Amino acid sequence: MHWMAWGDEAFARAKAEDKPIILSVGYAACHWCHVMARESFEDAETAQLMNGHFVAIKVDREERPDVDRLYMQALHSLGEQGGWPLTMFLTPDGYPFWGGTYFPKETLYGRPSFRHVLKELKRIWRDERDKVTTNASAIFSALGREPAKPQGEATLSLDFARDAAEAFLRAIDFDHGGLKGAPKFPQVPVFSFLWTMAERSGDQRLAEAVVTTLIHICQGGIYDHLGGGFALYSVDPIWLVPHFEKMLYDNAQLVALLARVAAKTQNALFHVRVEESIAFVLREMRTPIGAFAASYDADSEGEEGKFYVWSKAEITDLLPAREAQLFAEVYDVSRQGNWEGHNILNRLKTLDLLDDDRERRLAFSRQILFTQRAKRIPPGYDDKVLADWNGLMISGLADAALLLAKPDWADMARTAFAAIRSHHWQDGRLHHSWRNGRLRYDATAEGYAHLITAALALAAITPGGDHLSFARTLTQAMIARLWDEDKGAFAFATKEARLIIRNVQGHDDATPNANAVMLRNLARLHHLTGAADYLAKAEAIHRNFAADALSNPFGYATLLDAFTVLADPVQIVMSGKGGDPFADDRFRRLIAATGPNAIIQWIEDPSALPADHPARQKSAGAASRAYLCRGQVCAAPAETVAEVDEALALLGLTDSRS
Repeated sequence: MHWMAWGDEAFARAKAEDKPIILSVGYAACHWCHVMARESFEDAETAQLMNGHFVAIKVDREERPDVDRLYMQALHSLGEQGGWPLTMFLTPDGYPFWGGTYFPKETLYGRPSFRHVLKELKRIWRDERDKVTTNASAIFSALGREPAKPQGEATLSLDFARDAAEAFLRAIDFDHGGLKGAPKFPQVPVFSFLWTMAERSGDQRLAEAVVTTLIHICQGGIYDHLGGGFALYSVDPIWLVPHFEKMLYDNAQLVALLARVAAKTQNALFHVRVEESIAFVLREMRTPIGAFAASYDADSEGEEGKFYVWSKAEITDLLPAREAQLFAEVYDVSRQGNWEGHNILNRLKTLDLLDDDRERRLAFSRQILFTQRAKRIPPGYDDKVLADWNGLMISGLADAALLLAKPDWADMARTAFAAIRSHHWQDGRLHHSWRNGRLRYDATAEGYAHLITAALALAAITPGGDHLSFARTLTQAMIARLWDEDKGAFAFATKEARLIIRNVQGHDDATPNANAVMLRNLARLHHLTGAADYLAKAEAIHRNFAADALSNPFGYATLLDAFTVLADPVQIVMSGKGGDPFADDRFRRLIAATGPNAIIQWIEDPSALPADHPARQKSAGAASRAYLCRGQVCAAPAETVAEVDEALALLGLTDSRS
């Protein structure tokens, strides 16, 4: 099979030979991508059809998320459900005219065989070119179509955010956690928003929705109980059977949310899972440069999940009889298995942690099994270092360090950030992917947005560092390369990507949306620096997507979450020399009450704050003091923990659940 890379050479060849383009988009950990490759791309007859009548382009969606997003949107415009592999047919100019996802080698389950698809599209291209032109024109029009906006300018409000959280509750599966139905994805943006609203309101129902979900995710088969870390999603409604690939972005988001909930609830299970998951990422996903790799495949030895599942006989042979019995009871191990004759380790039947003695025994058994599992052939490992996913992981590590007082995690986050800064930031712009010394592609809006979040998260725990300064540098580069002045928001792709259209979107996908993330980042930067342009752009993003969020709050959870920072900012200013985020009791108390949504800065003298910063009006000199502000109102400077508590009470930030 002759594949070409996405770029001018492939398009020039398609034009010169008057052939349509087959665009196949997949990724390293994609199970069905590997299946289609084995069945069709490696089949001689199919490859002959593809090579003879098409120009075939292979794209890694993780390296080119801009290409993937555009053509996935094109598939949706055809009324098709998305997924990978994404199989699109394009004109030589890159305009899509038909597509689908996985096609089997032979006609199966009502899906045509890939060979049949190729033959039919070859015929249509040769004999009915007008149909191609009509389809391509219709899809292009759909891609560029702006959704209808209501009369008048729509705006969000904190009341609407509360109503949206209430609406979300009706979709929650309170028996098993997550949203109702299957498959079940972690949906971290939704549950992060619910937790923000629970913290703001003290509403126990919102808190219960999040806690119930996290307990079942942490105890289900979606969690790797031997090695730590979370799989992509569960194919069933109870979190038992995962789609076994492990993605950096899922683990990053879950670590951040678990740390927030662990800090507030002191739930021991969440503390354990945060520590185990971070240990997994540091042990198995950290690359030699200090940043983090993209993913682990679902398959090993050609079988999905083979690396992770067990027979009861294996466990009985490895563990002493008494320990094997306890382990089988707790981890749902039986002779018949719980998935296709195998056992996926899970604790869904024993959700609570046991007494210390039995947990120690289980830990002993897990270590034996983990050591044995390490002898198996492991799943495929994708060691690409992606700027956007690393931004998520770095900010997750930094937030977990902040909330759970773990300075070692802060050091690891700083090391990873320095690696991205060193390798991905070149010539005044951020690049997307690095591997084996090769830097590729411009960063997308998500790359900039998540790395800016990481820089601000590190600034909050690194007195005297230059993370805030670099966050501003990244923001200016992002504005220069991605800001769409007409639409008042960031385009996903740069102009250099040379796509047929550069869309502006505000809804979440598997990761939080870049515009929503930047709404929060820009609001924070405004308060940290006093620069009015940051606030103006944050408000522009709000205006641009408010109507969409009002009509579809589920798709805009991150935007709603970020809006709470814009509408009701809480600021912590720690003044004086030699501040220590992990040893200052006043700061620890403030963080326990406000969480990571607070806007935090360390400064020697409050007189250096922006001229209109409310803490300047309360300035009591350069002595070591804590300033707490909400909106434009600040409490008196606090020198003791007792005074911090008075400030929290004065500004209505004392959490009834703390």
